[in-house]
Amino acid sequence: MDLVPALQEPLKQPLKSVLGPATAKVMAEHLGLHTVGDLLHHYPRRYEERGQLTHLADLPMDEHVTVVAQVADARLHTFASARAPRGKGQRLEVTITDGSGRLQLVFFGHGVHKPHKELLPGTRAMFAGKVSVFNRRLQLAHPAYELLKGEGGEAVESWAGALIPMYPATAKLESWKIGKAVQTVLPSAQEALDPLPESLRAGRGLVALPEALLKIHRPHSKADIADAHARLKWDEAFVLQVALARRRHADTQLPAVARVPVPDGLLAAFDDRLPFTLTEGQRKVSREIFADLATEHPMHRLLQGEVGSGKTLVALRAMLAVVDAGGQAAMLAPTEVLAQQHHRSVTEMMGEFAEGGMLGGAEHGTKVVLLTGSMGAAARRKALLDLATGEAGVVIGTHALIEDKVQFHDLGLVVVDEQHRFGVEQRDALRGKGRQPPHLLVMTATPIPRTVAMTVFGDLETSVLDQLPAGRSPIASHVVPAADKPHFLARAWERVREEVAKGHQAYVVCPRIGDEEDDPKKAAAKKSAEDEAEKRPPLAVLDVADRLGKGPLHGLKVEVLHGRMQPDDKDAVMRRFAAGETDVLVATTVIEVGVNVPNATVMVIMDADRFGVSQLHQLRGRVGRGAAPGLCLLVSEMPEASAARQRLNAVASTLDGFELSRIDLEQRREGDVLGQAQSGARSSLRVLAVIDDEEIIAEAREEAAALVAADPDLEHLPGLRTALDALLDEEREQYLEKG
Repeated sequence: MDLVPALQEPLKQPLKSVLGPATAKVMAEHLGLHTVGDLLHHYPRRYEERGQLTHLADLPMDEHVTVVAQVADARLHTFASARAPRGKGQRLEVTITDGSGRLQLVFFGHGVHKPHKELLPGTRAMFAGKVSVFNRRLQLAHPAYELLKGEGGEAVESWAGALIPMYPATAKLESWKIGKAVQTVLPSAQEALDPLPESLRAGRGLVALPEALLKIHRPHSKADIADAHARLKWDEAFVLQVALARRRHADTQLPAVARVPVPDGLLAAFDDRLPFTLTEGQRKVSREIFADLATEHPMHRLLQGEVGSGKTLVALRAMLAVVDAGGQAAMLAPTEVLAQQHHRSVTEMMGEFAEGGMLGGAEHGTKVVLLTGSMGAAARRKALLDLATGEAGVVIGTHALIEDKVQFHDLGLVVVDEQHRFGVEQRDALRGKGRQPPHLLVMTATPIPRTVAMTVFGDLETSVLDQLPAGRSPIASHVVPAADKPHFLARAWERVREEVAKGHQAYVVCPRIGDEEDDPKKAAAKKSAEDEAEKRPPLAVLDVADRLGKGPLHGLKVEVLHGRMQPDDKDAVMRRFAAGETDVLVATTVIEVGVNVPNATVMVIMDADRFGVSQLHQLRGRVGRGAAPGLCLLVSEMPEASAARQRLNAVASTLDGFELSRIDLEQRREGDVLGQAQSGARSSLRVLAVIDDEEIIAEAREEAAALVAADPDLEHLPGLRTALDALLDEEREQYLEKG
């Protein structure tokens, strides 16, 4: 393995640390920076120009910020308090300005002496602290600060020419201290091995890696920053795409059994009795899947589709094709509610074909088995036997399918529903149950922008279902501002009663369960000063159901559903709701995916601001599944101008999941989106923006595929191998190996 000694050097060592031990410790614990290379790749978030001040008017609440500003005024006050009863308490109030706004700094007690001497009117400095509100004014209490006077050794001239880099920082380590640490290790940048092939770098006019690191940390002009960004974005896109391309290449080397359906078998018989015609999108995606199944290396395909676009039907047809070809198919669902729902809908769709070997079953039929952790011992034994003998061609289950006891006769296809909810190990354990690697179809109802699909699921081929089947009704969505206009909420409950009077049903969704195991203190811990609404615990299913049953929905049949109920109870509740025996189902997000009750036409989401954009879109997709139009009401107490309300307005304004996923991605930091659970490699994106840099990602994918096809082991590219080693530590390597 090619290591770069200077860049691999730990920041903290027993005998000789690169940085002070306290600084190195904070960097490791709070920023995940352990080596010189890590620190060099901790890039500035933005730059301040010395002649230009930050916008104090735009400061975010409750966030740790660094601002460059000038002292306008400083006053020392004395006051009496419990600690200083004789009026000896001291408070220093300093007002700073940047032309766009003013901000108050406050220091207390012994902490006033140094700033009282140093922060004189006219002084310019960098200030870092957490923004809070006192007496309706923004303030920083006890901020750390660094004078920008150019006096002595602390002069800002010693680092950064005309531009001051602002680093992602923490309360324990301010941006300028990180800047000084970077300056200490910057000479090591000269030893960085370049991961990009020379031809690629030259062909695109990109600067060398050492030069890019120097320019991003110590730019003399905005052109330097642009050069560095252009280069470092390519590094991130290319190294990740090479990792994914190597994985795709390795997959093509694996053997698999080709599964080709027989012309007049189960699939053909099933298609003949479908009461509707497939959409053009469903036909196209099915063709792509069948072509993959017919090859002798494993299919790895991502099927993403809008809520209600008929993904389950497409997956079922693939499963039946495999059963036709003599194999078995397993569908892995993330929750028992969803596994039971899939089992119900699959057996309903298949009818007599799901009763293979039983009295009244069709001649081409097979057995469809459900396997979950909470099944009784006898039913479980029977299911396991049917899988081992091959009598059950189709099995639907939760992670119970993964247990060692579960043996398949000939597993040919694994369908994973809602991929993001499964750990890679779980998926891998199920794939390991085939004699040869089975084909893999991953489904998600969360629409993913093309670039995210290339970055997050870059090892999978992608199929998209964006056409809704005929007969689907439009869903009207409205924000209900419960705090500003309480009569709107009263009207929402009237609308629920009106829908029930027409013979329809309703969902009410809450963020919390509300039984004794919920800790209101924990729920209330995340307090934002944005609004009172954020200070109370989120609304809970049990409280809301009780209130509605006694109040606005009195006389209607109201039931609850949440994740801590016994599986049999959950299934019974869902069956009653599906059968129309329950008017209103008050639930947590257990109903988010896969639950299909066409008669449910209205959904009220309480505290809608507590849910993410994609989650709201998923939830909304539970209504409008029949002939009657759907209605989704997003209830929130957040004020009109808040970011949370803007997010809800965006959801209400469009039914296009791909558009919403873009909005979601733009509003959240990409590390959050790309770093979710599955792989640490995802959060390694520091300068690459998956929405804005679509072109770079697409080009990097092409370049990576060509390079890996020519040199799968990267024998001629030691720099690229080193970069891959840094990206794919052991855990991430396993992620890419297992898929």
